[in-house]
Amino acid sequence: KEVTYSLAKNEEWFGEKKYNLGLDFPNLPYLIDGDVKLTQFTAIMRYLGRKLDMYPKTEKDLARCEMLEQNIYDLKTLRLAWIAYNEKFEERKDKLLETLPVRLAEVAEYIGEGPYAMGDKITYVDFITYELLDHVKLFSLSFSRPDHFSDPRITEYMKRIENLPNLKEWFESADCNAKRYTVHAPEPISKWEGKPLTAAE
Repeated sequence: KEVTYSLAKNEEWFGEKKYNLGLDFPNLPYLIDGDVKLTQFTAIMRYLGRKLDMYPKTEKDLARCEMLEQNIYDLKTLRLAWIAYNEKFEERKDKLLETLPVRLAEVAEYIGEGPYAMGDKITYVDFITYELLDHVKLFSLSFSRPDHFSDPRITEYMKRIENLPNLKEWFESADCNAKRYTVHAPEPISKWEGKPLTAAE
């Protein structure tokens, strides 16, 4: 069961739920699966990967999977999120736009012809990677840099993820988060909240 909380009315989370769910480290997102209670995005994704047979089978593949995972974390948290909440947003934004092609080219080279990040087997890290690429695409398009996503290895990879049967159904539904929510907290909390682009954009 999916549970969402409103940033505008955060008393439900902070007042009623945060410390009353039996979570060791109360935070969002969280996952409760029977007697398993987890917070921290990466821990949740790894758990779901193991449970749903979307986890690497060998030590070599696991090491490579975790390397990509941490590279994505670097791009998402230490670059995109850090800039979005930075007082020097305009200055740092331009620098990121300059360096993104190199970072995206590294991801494209790693994925290659795929079809997935680890080859033929889809793993939990594909969903982490897709989320980051989706956020970066929105960031690039927001500042008129569609050229960042001209590499077919990236665009075809994203299409393959989007066309997975269950995801395709969700992306086309009214419940799709990308149609309703921003990437970061609304302004003025962040300098770039990442509003979903309209069809015209």
